Amino acid sequence: MIPTEPIGSIPRPPELVAAIRGDAGMRELALLLDDAVRATVAAFEATGSSVISDGEQGKLENFWSYPVHGAANTAPDGFRIPLRSGAGGATHRMPRLTHGPFRYQRYADQYLRAARLHATQPVKQAIISPSALSLLYPPDGLPGYSREQFLDDLVREHETEIRRCLEAGAHKVQVDFAEGPLAMRLDPSGALLASFVHLNNMALERFSGAERALIGLHVSASGVDATGAIDYAELLPALFEIRAGSFYIAMAGQPEPERVLRIARDYARPDQRIFVGVTDPADPRIESAEQVRDRVLLAARYLDPRRLGTTDDAGFAPFFDDDSVSRATAFAKVRARVEGTRLAAAVLERAA
Repeated sequence: MIPTEPIGSIPRPPELVAAIRGDAGMRELALLLDDAVRATVAAFEATGSSVISDGEQGKLENFWSYPVHGAANTAPDGFRIPLRSGAGGATHRMPRLTHGPFRYQRYADQYLRAARLHATQPVKQAIISPSALSLLYPPDGLPGYSREQFLDDLVREHETEIRRCLEAGAHKVQVDFAEGPLAMRLDPSGALLASFVHLNNMALERFSGAERALIGLHVSASGVDATGAIDYAELLPALFEIRAGSFYIAMAGQPEPERVLRIARDYARPDQRIFVGVTDPADPRIESAEQVRDRVLLAARYLDPRRLGTTDDAGFAPFFDDDSVSRATAFAKVRARVEGTRLAAAVLERAA
């Protein structure tokens, strides 16, 4: 059987979006959020998924800076993140750290625990990478709080979040490396990307091999707008230097999917499982199960099926609550992924 897993975000129900944008009280918001998690878990399980998520319903700001949302030692005028072109040219602005020490305001195990209350299937949990959060620290530094102190605190908090998720029963902890394409855009020499890889490995080195097998890494080709500047496939050699056990890579929306697969084949280590994207959240057309099947079979020509998994190219609603992708479309694509993966697995089993 070829495992299949989601990436993360699912569009929230309209009533929850309205409450977030409006002046709903905390009690009303909490009730709507619980309803959204319950409904998302049920919809995931109705697709036949053997691994589900909460669709990131509870990350009320976004998937990138949720750990520090509302922190007293942050200001709203931090680093500008250019978003994919489909977001209408918008940018998201990170918070800026104003003084130390750096501490998370929340850990993602709270979302995992809420989802597991309603789930009958294993639940994975997506978290943000330490390298993404490193952009909170201002370029000019902070008096009395060095960058080295900040990075020590950041890595410790990231480790704590992963351990809390594993202790809460996560099937997998997926680290979102959304800043990978951004690093290549800002610094084509690759030095910034290399520093991000090193920082993530500083955290992963704190885990045993068995624990790292439960930790995955995802980098989307479309999380930030790198149009005309970034070749997604060029990211992959550096990506596989990160000491995670699973990798989630975009393939469905790539102009040259076989090039992506060749690089994954050549650079992935033998102990790494590769989950290839077989649905494209940026494409409003819903893939058929047969289309997914053919993408899986293509991947199996380059990657050992025993190390192969399937996923979506990216999350369906990482930054904005808009209606460009509906919940119905997102779950239809998930169902196609699940059914197409089963079809491909049957073909590969007969050929074995």
